[in-house]
Amino acid sequence: MLVRRLRFPKRLSTCSIQASDIHTQHYDVIVVGGGHAGTEAVAAASRVGAKTLLITQKIQTIGALSCNPSLGGVGKGHLVKEIDALDGVMGRAGDWAGVHFSILNRSKGPAVWGPRTQLDRQRYKDFIQSELLSTPRVTILEGSVQDLLLTTADPEKPGRHKVNGIRLAHGGGEIHSRSVVLTTGTFLSGSLFIGQTTSPGGRLADPPSCAGLSHTLKELLGLKVGRLRTGTPPRIIKDTIDFSLTLIRLPDPSPTPFSFMNTHTHCKPEEQLPCYLTHTTPGVERVVKESSHHNSHIQQDAKGPSISHRYCPSIESKVLRFPGRRHQVWLEPEGLTSDLMYPQGLSMTMPPEEQLCLIREIPGLQRAKMSTPGYGVQYDFVCPTQLFPWLQVKSTQGLFLAGQINGTTGYEEAAAQGLWAGVNAGRTSLSKPPVSLSRTQSYIGVLIDDLIGRGVTEPYRMFTSRAEFRTTLRPDNADLRLTLRGFEELGCVSEQRYNEALRVQVSLNDALSALKSIHLSAPRWKDKLGDVNISETKSSLLNGLEVLQYKDVSYQMLASAFPELSSLYLEFSERLKVEAIYRPHCENQKKEIERIQAEESLYLPEDIDYLTLPVSLSQEVREILDSVRPSTLGAAARLSGITPAAIVHLLNYVHKNKHRNQRKIVGVS
Repeated sequence: MLVRRLRFPKRLSTCSIQASDIHTQHYDVIVVGGGHAGTEAVAAASRVGAKTLLITQKIQTIGALSCNPSLGGVGKGHLVKEIDALDGVMGRAGDWAGVHFSILNRSKGPAVWGPRTQLDRQRYKDFIQSELLSTPRVTILEGSVQDLLLTTADPEKPGRHKVNGIRLAHGGGEIHSRSVVLTTGTFLSGSLFIGQTTSPGGRLADPPSCAGLSHTLKELLGLKVGRLRTGTPPRIIKDTIDFSLTLIRLPDPSPTPFSFMNTHTHCKPEEQLPCYLTHTTPGVERVVKESSHHNSHIQQDAKGPSISHRYCPSIESKVLRFPGRRHQVWLEPEGLTSDLMYPQGLSMTMPPEEQLCLIREIPGLQRAKMSTPGYGVQYDFVCPTQLFPWLQVKSTQGLFLAGQINGTTGYEEAAAQGLWAGVNAGRTSLSKPPVSLSRTQSYIGVLIDDLIGRGVTEPYRMFTSRAEFRTTLRPDNADLRLTLRGFEELGCVSEQRYNEALRVQVSLNDALSALKSIHLSAPRWKDKLGDVNISETKSSLLNGLEVLQYKDVSYQMLASAFPELSSLYLEFSERLKVEAIYRPHCENQKKEIERIQAEESLYLPEDIDYLTLPVSLSQEVREILDSVRPSTLGAAARLSGITPAAIVHLLNYVHKNKHRNQRKIVGVS
């Protein structure tokens, strides 16, 4: 077995050392899986001080982009910014590997803008691998996990079981740890589908995972496990595409970095690559219908063996569900030197020869050739209502789950969970209390609260519409919301990042105070600023922050007119504009945020028997509460089927029995 280390930009295969003592080591945290959840979990556990082992089937695939070569977007971009604010890896990797940067949703308010980039696959993977393999307290082992090691549970803590390590496959032995994080992605009892051919696996050309792990989760730990489905499109050879028959989409001329620590991206503006738009034709619909009897994935739709993917449907599903409709196909670059294009919107599972027929019915692709076919994947997931808010399995001490194993889809959703599971696995292994994130403070909190409180009926994807407080949870202020707490309370943020966040906070506050100190009448403001649309009928004085809310007023204009608005603050001009726009909305939301935070501070006893609870609750409400077992009153209030009256009765019960704040958990809210 090999443990390999490198410093960027070397490749993994260039440097390796023999790890003969791997089994004699006792780790604080073992992370299983080297995808986006696993890599963030390893890095986060290490940052909080835990000695961490990452076990992955193939070291060369650590940080691989299994599907689309892109990062961010509406909702997803918010997650990347929050991951970065907590010192995660993904944002910096995106800034290094991005080749086409754009801000989606610019026609709407900045609160729902979606930072996004196309990625160079190899650059992204190289950055992630370099970051992990040069991280203190991290060891990486190539191998497959057969099973979990279980021991007697601590009677002072919740849970019937306790994990204390893993057993490697093929007689690889046992490795002990205080915590284990499972980030198995699509590999947990995964099956690949192409046409009518099925084979075990979670990704094409990679070995399948061991069946023992899934068996342990279901049979020994008694977890409720379901089945999900996803897919990926074929890859097309770039030189076989006629781009003259497509519409070109250029990137933003000035790339916006994901990371708060970066002022620019690695790719220069003039080096960015374009994307191209084309559409399906009636010929595509004809190929889908003619090949349906050769497509086992489509045939199974009627039988429903697994939950389909509404947010990333196959082209077969789209055509059959919406006949006669013209569907977009985005041709996205896979890297600066790659000879492949990724056809976003053409996920498919029909036989390869029929995939090629379908592709050639699309404008620009009439002579296209494939490098690899598209395929479908089915895999096991664990119902996430069985998790605590810190992503530990309720029934098993020390066992954490993150990523697609919890029913989510997407790199960003996986990475966000991985970071939070890694923080908590590291903290609990070091005898520190676990932490939870409020949905009032972050999209990560919204994501986790939705998963553990509502479960999933289809693969979960983040949208801005899922957050109640979008004007507060913006991409631009993730550092102020999370970085300071990440350093002061969680221990997962570096001192360098913390000091930078403090500098930004002080500078913004000073600039806002300076703006609010300037008071003029509307006519005087128009004299100072020139032709700006400020109504002169306003009788009261306006301060600088109120004037900055106007669409045609910029901070640069104000700084030019008033020397006291120091040029030192010009680097924050865009952030100050956004702060001015949303300050009234954020102040109006304070009471609602405080109400939710108060409800989330009321922890429901873990041993509460909802079926016999001596309060007035309907049988339906009792069964819902008994099934989900929400951790807090706030989580209970958000469950479908729970009435406001039921929440009042629970509130009175909690107060009466003095359960408030009895649970020893640190809440980040």
